[in-house]
Amino acid sequence: MDLLKNSEQAEGARSLAAIMFTDMVGFTALAQKNESQAMRMLKLQRMLVRPLLAKHKGREVKTIGDAFLVEFSSSLEAVRCAGEIQAVLRDANRARQEEKIILRIGIHLGDVIHAGSDVYGDAVNVASRIEPLAPPGGICVSAQVHDSVVNKVDFRFDSLGTPELKNVSTPMQVYQISGFGEKVSVSSPAKPLTPQNDRMAVLPFVNIAQGTEEYFADGMTEEIISSISRTPGLRVIARTSVMKYKGTNKSVSEIGRQLNVGSVLEGSVRKAGDRVRITVQLVDTSNEEPKWSQEYDRELRDIFAIQSDISQKVVDALRVQVMRRGSRDAGKGETKNPEAYVQYLRGRQNWNRRTKADLEEAIRRFEAALEMDPTYAKAYSGIADCHAMLASYATEYVPPKIAYPQARDSVTKALALDPDLVEAHTSLGVVRFQYDWDWDGAEEEFRKSLDLNPNYAPAHQFYSDHLKATGRLDEALAEIRRAQELDPLSLPINSAVGHVLYLSRQYDDAIEQYKKTLELDPNFMQTHIWFGRPFLEKGMYEEAIQELRIGVRLSGESNVALGMLGHGLAAAERGNEAREILEKLKERSRTQYVSSYWIAAVYNGFKDGSQTVSWLRKAFDERSSWLVWSNVEPRFDWLRDDPEFASLMKAMRFP
Repeated sequence: MDLLKNSEQAEGARSLAAIMFTDMVGFTALAQKNESQAMRMLKLQRMLVRPLLAKHKGREVKTIGDAFLVEFSSSLEAVRCAGEIQAVLRDANRARQEEKIILRIGIHLGDVIHAGSDVYGDAVNVASRIEPLAPPGGICVSAQVHDSVVNKVDFRFDSLGTPELKNVSTPMQVYQISGFGEKVSVSSPAKPLTPQNDRMAVLPFVNIAQGTEEYFADGMTEEIISSISRTPGLRVIARTSVMKYKGTNKSVSEIGRQLNVGSVLEGSVRKAGDRVRITVQLVDTSNEEPKWSQEYDRELRDIFAIQSDISQKVVDALRVQVMRRGSRDAGKGETKNPEAYVQYLRGRQNWNRRTKADLEEAIRRFEAALEMDPTYAKAYSGIADCHAMLASYATEYVPPKIAYPQARDSVTKALALDPDLVEAHTSLGVVRFQYDWDWDGAEEEFRKSLDLNPNYAPAHQFYSDHLKATGRLDEALAEIRRAQELDPLSLPINSAVGHVLYLSRQYDDAIEQYKKTLELDPNFMQTHIWFGRPFLEKGMYEEAIQELRIGVRLSGESNVALGMLGHGLAAAERGNEAREILEKLKERSRTQYVSSYWIAAVYNGFKDGSQTVSWLRKAFDERSSWLVWSNVEPRFDWLRDDPEFASLMKAMRFP
């Protein structure tokens, strides 16, 4: 969207924008002392600054005395504009003995509400609070802006921690751009947390005794993570990352460095007859000293009361020891049936493996949990997640027209039982995004999920997917970085970072990200498949084909992997091998579901426009989830001027 061409939007319309606030240092005092000189400097400031706003596609919303309020559709353009403003003013000031024009600049990426040509909302408020933190001639940005531009600009960023921002309740990390103004520390009262210390990890609880209570120990870990994540302002590492430390002997300080957390919560479970003892300890990662510890002796049959009590005690301790803030009450989507709970935990274990057999087994586990407790909302959400995954872009085992309606039915039941179930709103967002192509409805669900629990990493991940599809790539990168921060060892999330970079045409950065992901697990099939894409766009065909062949082998010759390999072989002018894959996919389609998107992908490698668009139209009729990125997918750039392809993009109703 070109903000200069959209100076007025529908009354009350919401959008996500980068907001810049500027302020001239010393102007008020000068105006009181010498009004004519102050007006002369104000006129010169506007003459110098306004052309730079237009150059970087910034929309001047208004001036407030000596201050500018500017709206950008891209945080990257906002940062580049701020840097050029300060550089131009610095050069201009060198030639002036007096009347030097010195600005402070603050930038935040957030939600705005349009009222004619004016804007209001969170982004405006935060930007205005960040601006005074900048030194004279300096630039300060929020974490959201930093995360979306850090790999795209030559500037270096220095963290100012999480300062108190007036009328901003949630702790927010602020950065100063190095090289502009003097380096400063925050003069306003800071929160007692350093940037690292506002993150914590709950390590897998150790099961000292052997037996079926292993599930109780894992469940205890998951429940405490969930409870802590509802504490406003506290950032908690997701379960998928911390579970990788189960059974390891790494020190607390080493884990702290790897996960970038200031504290960890350790725990153990010991069963003796019908009783269980649970020990919990909060440890500072900088010095490995305990901050708080507690033991609980309870009857095992009361496991849910135990979990609820311990979770609340932990949150209370964190409120005193770390955050000094309140927590949100747990939702209604839980169960009081221990056997149903065990089935749910086992189902989630299967779901995380992502194979067709595991997803089907997970559905059986969740259904078994519902037989034991028909009001167990989380189990319905689990079923919805499985059906969506069976037809999603990563697997495509089941036709979308079968799987997604089943997912919608289950998530509807989950929300009927618990309207505030974060997992369910995220699942509904996925259905509306990948199947309904209801862009506004999907965004509404993802935003609601993040409002309910901003520490739920999958909501950030799937919202990033949605933002990519709508071309909001800066925002997508900020969201997936947030997911990565919450779940740093998640293989799908780390791969998804590479996908944003690939769609942004940052192929070298994408390649580096995929390499980092493979360092976490060289046998993660999806990374090898997605790795092929930036190599292909760079014309590095041998490297691409090598990665794609590994993906085909690890996936057991899945349709997705074969389609990608066929595309690569065709692009590399190895036509005979590509046609063999094409025929294999067509032959398979006679007896099982094969998304037409992947047959189109092979024809696309041959640069056969007619066949590519024809098969993409079949994928459209199938509601293939891969089409959601077709408007930003580099492999289709050569088709942008094709009328048939343009017609298909129009039918997708992209925003």
